[in-house]
Amino acid sequence: MTVKKKLSASLEDYLEAIYNLSREPKVARSRDIAQSLGVSRASVTGALKLLRSKGLINYKPYSFITLTEKGTHQAQEVVRKHNIIESFFVNVLGVQRKAARHAACKAEHALGPEVISRLLNFTEFAEKSNLQGTGIANEFKEFCRYRKVNEE
Repeated sequence: MTVKKKLSASLEDYLEAIYNLSREPKVARSRDIAQSLGVSRASVTGALKLLRSKGLINYKPYSFITLTEKGTHQAQEVVRKHNIIESFFVNVLGVQRKAARHAACKAEHALGPEVISRLLNFTEFAEKSNLQGTGIANEFKEFCRYRKVNEE
């Protein structure tokens, strides 16, 4: 049995950035990663070397960065977690998309698989209830608006 070692939050962010950047032109460059994450090129180089040593990316200095099959699978899992959390924040809690995206980036590293699974289930439940007319998510959003007006 092989034990899958968890990536640090920082390395997950790099993997996610490479995945997102490589979707359009099919490759990522270190300067694009640095810009995307707001970090120095030196930080990117260090992270790329670590990701390469874990077999998650194909990387040589001054060349394009691509994900390996293992890296693609792991990056897709990180993106999936991010999307579930962001969807919960936007569609259930009514948080503005930009704030939800930022919060999801932080939360995706801290929440384990059980919590992610429950968030996904609840998000689907809330969306289904809205379609069926019971609208639990809409009722909650209205409740929040009511509370905000009365707090002012």
